[in-house]
Amino acid sequence: MGSKAFLSHLIVFSVSLYLAFPAFAEQKMAFVDVAKVFNDYQKTKDNESKLQAAGRKKEQERDALVYEIRRLKDEQALLAEDARNKKQEAIDAKFKELQEFDGNARKELGQQRNETVKDIFKDIDELVQRYGERKGYDIIFNERVLLYRNPRFDVTVEVLEELNREYQTKKKK
Repeated sequence: MGSKAFLSHLIVFSVSLYLAFPAFAEQKMAFVDVAKVFNDYQKTKDNESKLQAAGRKKEQERDALVYEIRRLKDEQALLAEDARNKKQEAIDAKFKELQEFDGNARKELGQQRNETVKDIFKDIDELVQRYGERKGYDIIFNERVLLYRNPRFDVTVEVLEELNREYQTKKKK
């Protein structure tokens, strides 16, 4: 089914829904740009800074391992043939350590990021639920699923402001 046919079916369905259920038209609805809320949420920014700091620390640890490998290679160049082979074993072991470090660092930082993102989306979901109940909304959509939206139904800024206020209050405790 082409996009034009899909849109035609969607319009027919929407009109049918509207005609069949007039109460549907009386529902109080809004939408939230969840991506904007996520990106502009102070907790997201704070956690991104923490993750960047952790990444820089891991990079420093990695640089120390790389420096050690270079030092061992420089030493190896000055040795006799039989001692070079022994030094190569130490270099190979350090290189393996570096590879393991890289894998573990990526995994650890990825897990931290995933947990943080999950926690932030939980905050957003919980606040939108409370906001909708308090303001009397019947339905609040995620902006991404809408094909058309009237800006007057956008409550993104209100949700973001409330979310940041709550975060600042929790942060002070």
